[in-house]
Amino acid sequence: MNFAIVQVSQKLREVLNNLMQFYIYDLSEFLNFDVEENGKYSPYPLDDYFKEGNHHFAYLIKREEKYVGFVLVRLIEDLGLRRYSIAEFFILKKYRGEGMGKSVATDIFNRHKGPWEVHQIESNQGAQVFWKRVINECTKGQFEERIENGKTIQTFVS
Repeated sequence: MNFAIVQVSQKLREVLNNLMQFYIYDLSEFLNFDVEENGKYSPYPLDDYFKEGNHHFAYLIKREEKYVGFVLVRLIEDLGLRRYSIAEFFILKKYRGEGMGKSVATDIFNRHKGPWEVHQIESNQGAQVFWKRVINECTKGQFEERIENGKTIQTFVS
């Protein structure tokens, strides 16, 4: 599978903002999102991903020089615990079902070694199936899963 994962610079922020509109549109099937007066969804809060020395990482996914998705990763530190989390993960529909999502997720888990927590909203069954399968394969079954506050959550170490 030929793809590249590029860390988002300030110069590429507009590309991420634009792709985010498609992502929010996809999520509107599961969450109560509507477009605003200007016909766009409310902007996703991305400022933390562009601050120096923060714990937020934004990546664009390219295939054959075309942008096809993105991944947002957070490093969460609270109550003395430190873990990575997929904040958002998106592949354009045209490129789904080809194994790219699994390959990208595996690459991201390898870039950020350590404890992970990945969660999906209860109503998004497709995301739950995808993440459980990918995490099971990446960890050879060494993960835990729980349901909490309307979310399915997988925890593991990469």
